[in-house]
Parts: sequence; C-alpha cells; structure tokens
Amino acid sequence: MNNNRVIGVTGKGGTGKTLLVTLMAKILARKHNRKLLAIDADSAISLPHALGIKVEKTISDIREQLINDPEARDRIAAKHISETIRSILKEDDGINLLVMGRPEGPGCFCRVNDLLKYGIETISKNFQVTIVDCEAGPEQINRRVLQNVDTLVIVTDTSSRSFRTANSIYEIAKAGAVAEHCNIGLVINRIGPDNTAALRSVEQFTGNAIKIFGSIPEDKNITEFESMDKPVIGLPYSSLSVMAAQCILEEMGINFAKI
Repeated sequence: MNNNRVIGVTGKGGTGKTLLVTLMAKILARKHNRKLLAIDADSAISLPHALGIKVEKTISDIREQLINDPEARDRIAAKHISETIRSILKEDDGINLLVMGRPEGPGCFCRVNDLLKYGIETISKNFQVTIVDCEAGPEQINRRVLQNVDTLVIVTDTSSRSFRTANSIYEIAKAGAVAEHCNIGLVINRIGPDNTAALRSVEQFTGNAIKIFGSIPEDKNITEFESMDKPVIGLPYSSLSVMAAQCILEEMGINFAKI
C-alpha cells in the first residue's frame, strides 16, 4: 500500500458516516500519532462538531469570494489555489480539518465539488491519511469527486432502505466512478447482539457482492454523548464503538506500523 491513504466514507444520510469518520480520526491521529486530514464534504456540516473543532472558513466561502468579491478574487488569483485551500485548514490535536460548507443560495454546487476534488488530489499528498466524510447518497460518486480515494467505505444501518442505497452506491462506484484499484466495503452501524438479520439483509440487497469491513455495535456511550451534545471525539478508547472502528481500520488494510 502507498504511504498516503485516502479513505472516502459514504452512505445513506443518518446511517453514521460522520461517527465512523470521527472514530477513525480519533484512533489514527490521537492513538497512533498519524498526520491526518479530515474533510467534511457533506453540506450538512456535522463533522466539525463531532471532532470538537471550530471552523471559521469553508471551501464554499472561497467559492462565494471568487464569484462576488473582485478584490478577494484578485488576492486568490495571485496565489496557487492549493495555498488558499491550505490557509483554511483547522488543526486540533493532530487532526487537520477542511470543510466544504454549503451554498448560500440556489444554484449548482459543481464549482465547490471541483475545488473539493482538487483538494483531495493535492492537499492529501501532505498527509499520511485523509478521510473524507462524503455527502449522503451517490451524488459525489457520480460526479467523480472521489476518483482519487484508495478505499471507499459505504456505511449502512440495519434498515432495508440504507442497504438499497448502499447497493446503488456500490454499483455506481464499480461502474468506474472510483479508481479501478479502489478497495470498496461495507460497515454496518448500530448492530445489535444478534447480527444474523443484518447479514441476511446484506445478502438480500447486495447478493453478497460487497465485502464487509466490519460493524459498529449499539454503544451506550454514544447515546450518552449525543444526549449531552458532546463531541463524540471524546469517547473513551474502551467504548465498544471505538474498539470496533480499530478493527474496521485493520480490515481495510490500514497498517499502523507503516503509515
């Protein structure tokens, strides 16, 4: 494996994408001291709170400046765009965060996705691991935003709707929307003590075509943190979900000794 890993995390909205990104970032940056970039590519902007990082500026803000502010446009044009993107990174305890943001008005988000794709291609080269919290559903896969990821994680819960969405994303990815060598797998979130029903659903909706990287069990610590609106980055390492995320990273082929 290359030393620079780029992991995309996608799936149906509400299945736990941001949770998994946060858990993986916690393990890699804080436990294994890796130089890590986390990218919030979801316009819902939930990753900063989960990581406990306050963000002042987003890629969307850069887009608005390019469109609406001639002076700012000239300043940005005088620099390389990668320098501008790097200037809005926020770092906390080994985690560098880049946020896509949301459009301030109606219209196509294509330009922001172009900037995001460029950021993944260029900025990620400066980090040992990049984890992208993708927008829910297949849109960014369709737009080839994630062509440079080497691992694509599709998160689902145990509902039939999320398994159907996972299968759709998988089929789009396999049709050429990600690199041919990309390692694609499923993570099942909120799984109960008996996972038989969930595994049966995987077989029903995917025909066992998608490999399973692992699962995240129901975790009372997550419930407690969410009820208190606390960033889940603070979960103890002894939490069931954190230990599960460590196993998922290992199943994905993350070699802690080499990255």
